[in-house]
Amino acid sequence: MPEQKPALLLRIYTGEKEQWGHQALYHALVLKFRELGLAGATVYRGVEGYGPENRLRTSRVLDLSVDLPVVIEVVDCEEKIRGALPVIRKMVKKGLITISVVEVVK
Repeated sequence: MPEQKPALLLRIYTGEKEQWGHQALYHALVLKFRELGLAGATVYRGVEGYGPENRLRTSRVLDLSVDLPVVIEVVDCEEKIRGALPVIRKMVKKGLITISVVEVVK
């Protein structure tokens, strides 16, 4: 049986149009996480959703949105996740940042 250990799951909810400099925010975040030595990052593009502005964003053809929801996830030890937070807060101007305790089983 693999060793089970606690970790943190960092999630950043934002829109695909958000920018950092001249590149998409989600891409800039992935590059920054890699530079900081975090275990890995995954970007999910949403099919549909809305945020605090209550504006529906969808990938349906008739209501094609140009700013679909994006979620960036990173799982790593608490020290690395919390160490990255100051940089993340600086980069994410519009969005939601959450941290959850998870158990890594493999």
